[in-house]
Amino acid sequence: MKLSKVHSGVRLDFYAPDFTNTLELPISGTGIAAGFPSPAEEFEEIRLDLNRELIRHPAATFYARVKGNSMIDAGINDGDLLIVDKALEAKDGCVAVCFIDGEFTLKRLAVRDDGICLMPANAEFKPIRISEDNDFTVWGVVAYIIHKPR
Repeated sequence: MKLSKVHSGVRLDFYAPDFTNTLELPISGTGIAAGFPSPAEEFEEIRLDLNRELIRHPAATFYARVKGNSMIDAGINDGDLLIVDKALEAKDGCVAVCFIDGEFTLKRLAVRDDGICLMPANAEFKPIRISEDNDFTVWGVVAYIIHKPR
């Protein structure tokens, strides 16, 4: 799939996906044992298009490449690729791409009676409390994380 860079920032690079082509990849229909190996079963090939599997709202979906370590304890590492859906509703506890005071950041939303906090998942970073003085928008919700192999 070809990606077109639409924005480069300090913490995230954004890409628009190209949905004009499909790429169907083979997938095992029987699954892969993660415990004890199962006896060999007849291989049944099923075709899978990751665009159809991972993207519910094509016109509202972007990819973002993570830069930094503020979310490592949530399993989101520097270099990981995010599938960000702007059509999903932002809720308490979701991981979201937020635009605050001219910059994008990736944090977990903490929606409280007294306001919103953007929570990092790394003790080296402090929460960001949103006030009326901030220019703030939840830009999109992380639908999937694609990890780089380590």
